[in-house]
Amino acid sequence: MDSIIFDLDGTLWDSSKTVLTAWNEILRKKDGINELTVEDLQGTMGLQMHEIGKKLFPSLDDQAREQLLQECGDLENVYLENSGGILYDSVEETLEALSEKYKLYIVSNCQEGYIETFYKYHQLEKYFLDFENPGRTGLSKGENIKLVIERNSLSNPVYVGDTEGDLKAARYAGIPFVYATYGFGKVEDYDFAITSFAELKQLF
Repeated sequence: MDSIIFDLDGTLWDSSKTVLTAWNEILRKKDGINELTVEDLQGTMGLQMHEIGKKLFPSLDDQAREQLLQECGDLENVYLENSGGILYDSVEETLEALSEKYKLYIVSNCQEGYIETFYKYHQLEKYFLDFENPGRTGLSKGENIKLVIERNSLSNPVYVGDTEGDLKAARYAGIPFVYATYGFGKVEDYDFAITSFAELKQLF
């Protein structure tokens, strides 16, 4: 193994409370649209933005939904840059240890600018060599994983995530999947499992 590619939400941090505050600030100004709960947001983890929009705002047409998601995403990035999310236990010390042995990357289903807020607020960019997301490429998570692998000439990576979508993306890219059981999803098929982020130091 030469590298580890990480999912972000439910794997490295939980940003749902900060995101919820931002989204509900937008939604309160919209007629006929209810505010969201943390459970609403957590139920969309692992989905791409257009899938999230259809699940949360099924009554809107595609254009209105896209515009609303753009507004929510823009304000979300502002809030996250100022407030961050909740890092899971031992994330930084584990990343520091892993980065001494492996190349580290992030591939997340998020809008452009989201991973950058994670880097900026928590000062963790120094541990990662590259990242990708559909907000920048328009590709699926599996395609973005393959893009990172090809772009960085990785020969034997693994993907760490917490949802069924993460599993499918890893399988699409043809690499092993490490299931973060402490995250948001339920996954039955995986190559390895961890119950805390720090366990990656023992696993690898």
